[in-house]
Amino acid sequence: MKRSINLTLHSVAMATLAALFVAGFGLFGSTAAVADEVSITIKTGSDKQTDSTTKQPFSGERPAVDVAVLLDTSNSMDGLIDQAKSQLWNIVQEFAKAKREGKTPLLRVSVFEYGNTNLPATEGYIRQVVQLTDDLDKVSEALFALSTSGGDEYCGEVISEAVKRLDWNGEPNSYKAIFIAGNEPFTQGSVDYKKACRRAIDHGIIVNTIHCGDYQTGINGKWKEGAELAEGKYMNINQDEQVVHIKCPQDKIIIELNTELNKTYLWYGAEEKRKSYATNQLAQDSNAYGSGGLSSRAATKSSSLYRNVGRDLVDTYEEDQEAIAKLEVDKFPEEMQSLSPEQRMEKIESMSKRRAEIKAKLAEANRERLAYIAAEKAKSAVESEDATFGDAFSETVQGQLQESGFEIGN
Repeated sequence: MKRSINLTLHSVAMATLAALFVAGFGLFGSTAAVADEVSITIKTGSDKQTDSTTKQPFSGERPAVDVAVLLDTSNSMDGLIDQAKSQLWNIVQEFAKAKREGKTPLLRVSVFEYGNTNLPATEGYIRQVVQLTDDLDKVSEALFALSTSGGDEYCGEVISEAVKRLDWNGEPNSYKAIFIAGNEPFTQGSVDYKKACRRAIDHGIIVNTIHCGDYQTGINGKWKEGAELAEGKYMNINQDEQVVHIKCPQDKIIIELNTELNKTYLWYGAEEKRKSYATNQLAQDSNAYGSGGLSSRAATKSSSLYRNVGRDLVDTYEEDQEAIAKLEVDKFPEEMQSLSPEQRMEKIESMSKRRAEIKAKLAEANRERLAYIAAEKAKSAVESEDATFGDAFSETVQGQLQESGFEIGN
């Protein structure tokens, strides 16, 4: 695959932006909930598996999107992991553009690593890092914890394990896809890649392959054949291509709004869980900032894809009000425990209104930011033919979502 990417090199003023987002991050008094502490009803439609060749109308309250990312973490893949970390929130925003019958999908993401000799040989040097989850902070945390070592890369085995282990949704015409990235021949290991890819598509799961290296080398190594067997797309990238983030005038206000947005989260559950969710939200803001992607992360948090049902009172209230009414007093944020039930609902509704206002401002600032980036790229004379992990992902997702019945907006 060849594509042109305009690059404009700017460095973000680290001290200035750090002061902006760190200053308002203190929400450690509120916290998050464990999903099993109170039953939450998340409505996405049927759980029944359907024949992937039969197109049926969407019947759920939210369309379902499940994506498993399988990353080679052998010694040569440091660049790939860095790209995945840096471009996570840009990738998520591609899904934020998708709707079905006006409804934004419920996005769940899983991460596997493979080819790392620090992993047990008896398990094929494979590790399920994150089960399919709508907790995007958990996905970010997992990516930033990855390191490389080794090794032997068994593509057929990791695809087979992803198909078998994950609780893929059964929504008719949902989008279910595996994205596997690596650089060694697709044929390695004891599990036949042909059988693994056929099994995936038999379950309605597309397999997209991303070869880190030369296009023809990937074809010779059967990465293209693997994708074709599972109705996916074959791509190649330069995993060592530097990801460039363009500094925008809107970054300052976006980061300030992100700080205000964090203050609207009412994390609930056991005390240690409340603290862990609040802490992790800030930690992933910090990770995104360090990799140059905080504005993209903040923009994602302004969309309905960033949701914390079962952890945050506001998101949970919008999904299932009855769950809040059943919540034990000591599972509420500490500052809400002495309030009456009526006062708690007033607090949640107030925060919901405040969050909506901030999200609207964030979305507008991000539209201006994206327009600025497009203009800067158009002016740039610097081009690269080398695609990155995020480029490959974005190029593929929109077309496949449309084929699955989604409408794609801006």
